[in-house]
Amino acid sequence: MALPAQGPVEGSCSTPPVHTEDAVTSVHPVDEKLPPSRLVPAALQHIAAMYAGVVTPPLIIGQACGLDIAGRTRLIAASLLIAGVATILQTIGVRQLVGNRLPFVNAASSAGIAPILAIAENNAKGHQLPAIYGAVMVAGAFCLAVGPFFGRLLKFFPPLVTGVVITLIGVTLMPVPVGWAQGGDKSAAGFGSMRNLALAAFTLAVILLIQRFGKGFVKQVALLFGLLIGTLAALPFGMADFRGLASAPVAALPTPFAFGAPVFQPAAILSLCIVMLVLMTESSAGMLALGEICDRRADARTITRGLRTDGLATLLGPVFGGFPTSAFAQNVGVVSLTRVRSRYVVAVAGSALLVLGAFPVLGAVVSLVPMPVLGGAGIVLFGSIAVSGIRTLSEAGLDDSSNIILVAVALGAGIIPLAAPTFYTQFPAWAQTVLGSGISAGAIVAVMLNLFFHHLGTRSSTAPALESS
Repeated sequence: MALPAQGPVEGSCSTPPVHTEDAVTSVHPVDEKLPPSRLVPAALQHIAAMYAGVVTPPLIIGQACGLDIAGRTRLIAASLLIAGVATILQTIGVRQLVGNRLPFVNAASSAGIAPILAIAENNAKGHQLPAIYGAVMVAGAFCLAVGPFFGRLLKFFPPLVTGVVITLIGVTLMPVPVGWAQGGDKSAAGFGSMRNLALAAFTLAVILLIQRFGKGFVKQVALLFGLLIGTLAALPFGMADFRGLASAPVAALPTPFAFGAPVFQPAAILSLCIVMLVLMTESSAGMLALGEICDRRADARTITRGLRTDGLATLLGPVFGGFPTSAFAQNVGVVSLTRVRSRYVVAVAGSALLVLGAFPVLGAVVSLVPMPVLGGAGIVLFGSIAVSGIRTLSEAGLDDSSNIILVAVALGAGIIPLAAPTFYTQFPAWAQTVLGSGISAGAIVAVMLNLFFHHLGTRSSTAPALESS
């Protein structure tokens, strides 16, 4: 039924009218096409919220694999490109095949970093990325195969399990920013110097001050401002090297298999398939939460199309240098905060990421941020991941003694590789790859104990992860 012409009420859940030449028709807020004056600022907010998270995985993995600035720049450009394509596919969709058609952001997930670093440690230099990409591609195919039936598996991934895994992601990644704060390169003469530590502390202090006194948009992009101000502070001391910027191409598309053809190792594949299950749970929870925020509930078909997009991006991403792709929870928060629910806003943000990926010189700027500056910001970034896991666990019924034991043992298993890196040296190589990642080890133990306590020999089962999420 046609509605009378009137302006939309800010924050209202009612459907705002959209004017056409012939009549005034009602359009759902998710499908609303905003004018440029509202579209562009809203898209910039999404880019600011996700940018640091998009470039973090290639930065960490590139550093761990010993890539030079040119190599890290390539990884960053590929990560931005894949994130742009995946986000556009999710928001716009292709018939009933892919895309949840919600304001949903897809990009490389930090959850895959720890097991990927374990794969890198178990392969010789020059063979690390091929082994990583082989495992990522199979994980993507696994997501495509399991996606349509994933709802039946959710009972094995309640908040009790996902909370443990998310907490371990933050905890096991914490040595990375600590190493960055010391200088990044252990063989360098100045590694661990007070100058490096002071720059990291200064960057952290800037982020904290912006969080305390900043308002609105400035507060949301505190991490980016911290990176910028920290880098500027490093210039007078000669700690920011911009020589690599001159050699970076201004515009170029990623070269297929630039780091070598993929290599398929069973242990590496198993490790990333486990992580993919966690990522699918997070994506599904994100879609359900976003559906509630946007007043367009995500049904089974919507979730299947969304997971299919995750799987495609994860399967095809390694061809150009991408990593496991999943939902970005911070952008769900942006939608909730701003109440701008148009999927076209996020599609424009995805298009911007696509453009950024086509200009490697922009990725080179990020890769040239001094390591101590990244260390100061990384403590906030990875610490916030651990906090997200703790928040999930707080809603998982820890007043039950069985749940307490489950979390305690799973967290213990996940922290072993961090506390005692040589603990599994006598195990077979495949076991070292799987158990050497705290995330994989903790996830396996959490799932097994969840089966033992809540499924085997019981009539009832733990509530599905999505409901509590």
